[in-house]
Amino acid sequence: MELNTIERDDIGAAAEDLVVLPAATRKVFVKTYGCQMNVYDSQRMTDALAIDGYAATDAVGEADLVLLNTCHIREKAAEKVYSELGRIRELKAERAKAGREMLVGVAGCVAQAEGAEIIRRSPVVDLVIGPQTYHRLPGVLAKARSGEKIVETDYAVEDKFEHLPQPKRAELIRRGVTAFLTVQEGCDKFCTFCVVPYTRGSEVSRPVAQIVAEAERLADAGVREVTLLGQNVNAWHGRGEDSEEWGLGRLLFRLAEIPGLARLRYTTSHPRDMDDELIAAHRDLPALMPYLHLPVQSGSDRILKAMNRRHMAKDYLTLIDRIRAARNDIALSGDFIVGFPGETEADFEATMQLVEDVNYASAFSFKYSPRPGTPGAEMNDQVPEAVKDERLQRLQALLLKQQQHFGASLVGRTIDTLVEKPGRQAGQKVGRSPWLQPVIVDEKAGEIGDIIQVRITKAGYNSLFAELA
Repeated sequence: MELNTIERDDIGAAAEDLVVLPAATRKVFVKTYGCQMNVYDSQRMTDALAIDGYAATDAVGEADLVLLNTCHIREKAAEKVYSELGRIRELKAERAKAGREMLVGVAGCVAQAEGAEIIRRSPVVDLVIGPQTYHRLPGVLAKARSGEKIVETDYAVEDKFEHLPQPKRAELIRRGVTAFLTVQEGCDKFCTFCVVPYTRGSEVSRPVAQIVAEAERLADAGVREVTLLGQNVNAWHGRGEDSEEWGLGRLLFRLAEIPGLARLRYTTSHPRDMDDELIAAHRDLPALMPYLHLPVQSGSDRILKAMNRRHMAKDYLTLIDRIRAARNDIALSGDFIVGFPGETEADFEATMQLVEDVNYASAFSFKYSPRPGTPGAEMNDQVPEAVKDERLQRLQALLLKQQQHFGASLVGRTIDTLVEKPGRQAGQKVGRSPWLQPVIVDEKAGEIGDIIQVRITKAGYNSLFAELA
């Protein structure tokens, strides 16, 4: 592995004067930004650090190691990290004056994209580690504790999943009855707005045996619902237990055979990788929840071409028709970018029309944010911020209207709900609907992990209220 050493930051106390705690008493605080895969990665980093003697803490002030697991999709997300590092710098200085060591690390996609620039801009940082090298974290930490500034962003030759330690059963039980499971990383699509191919690398699929083994461990710890993760998850393909190459549809059928595992989901998908076998899984596999996040980004063919999405609006709409024909109660979610370079009012109206045609149950929408190193950042005809703001408000108003309509359509229906966790208010528990909405029920309706039948009595802004059926 290649290690880059940069001049050490002096925070007011010499290294030899700091108290370095025994491994068994060290604590790590991890703050996660961005997508579900970052949530999964943060858990796996915590698992790796547990072998090195670190216990997780929710209090940054008592941490001996602070890790920021970062997102690089939008500009503001990266700036939030630097703002957070400014606050941590003050905390680290206070700890140094008291003779206590605190190491600071930046992980994730900002780490991969900016590398040593992070330490130059924020000298409080002791180590920078990319998303493909988390399994090397204990070794990187050992060097950082010796006083080196470490930047570890080379893409790992070895399979990091084979080298990451498995969490103990007690830790899995503590995390709850739903879980993420990464099956695929990276992307080969190279959309012109996206940094993922540069920060996560090319598409890599985990083998079936490895995925099944992790899913079995989750089920054994009481997990009832697993969400398969990937930057382009429906492009997953791996060597199966019969030595043949499987697609995601076949993998879902295999995971549904695991005792105790009652529900399956997957995210995030690309329209070009929704094959017949996967659509058939939505039709034939009861464990696969009737909810699909399928980003389109724009309804304008001209903008889709500029984004390098490699499909047209009509292709997406035809695909939606096929999916709904296979599973008529499926709820659709999507992603939208407004104000991509060159977007005209007519282009934006085409997006609004596509939203009307699909009728989403939920969606995420954002203003275009140029990311350094992507083709979109170099394009002419950047759309003024005021125009982006106005279009985003119009789009979000339509999407909110559709979301509220979908919630209202469920009132009076009896549905299966997975009881997930205690509610915020006394006497309540929170369940999860097949369509991913929180469902508020009486605490006596069922135990955590139960799948119960409830009747929806009211639809709130983002959640449903129900009584036991």
